[in-house]
Amino acid sequence: MFDPMAELSGDANDDAAAASTGDDAGPNADPAPAPAPAATGGGGGGGGGGGYADEVHSVTIHARQRTFYIDLKESSNGKFFKVSEKSRGGRKTTIMFDAEDLEQFIAAFEEMKGHI
Repeated sequence: MFDPMAELSGDANDDAAAASTGDDAGPNADPAPAPAPAATGGGGGGGGGGGYADEVHSVTIHARQRTFYIDLKESSNGKFFKVSEKSRGGRKTTIMFDAEDLEQFIAAFEEMKGHI
């Protein structure tokens, strides 16, 4: 199964890795782990730079005070959806889920629609 969180790369992890390889480690400290191999080709692999997944289709929804971006992407792990919300103040929130779970999301939205 595709792990959308593997697509995310945060500066916090990079900072932690950099801090763990500093000179302040004692003489008996374990050596730093070798870096992961770089991703090749147009898709797959985590990491930054935005080259880890190909965009298949994108839809933008302009709501009252927010803009929603719904992207279908494909990586070497399969297809997935990335749903981002950007508020008028510039705050951005993103969720990702496997394409195989789309029917469950549609069913949940249909159920919610019945309660409006």
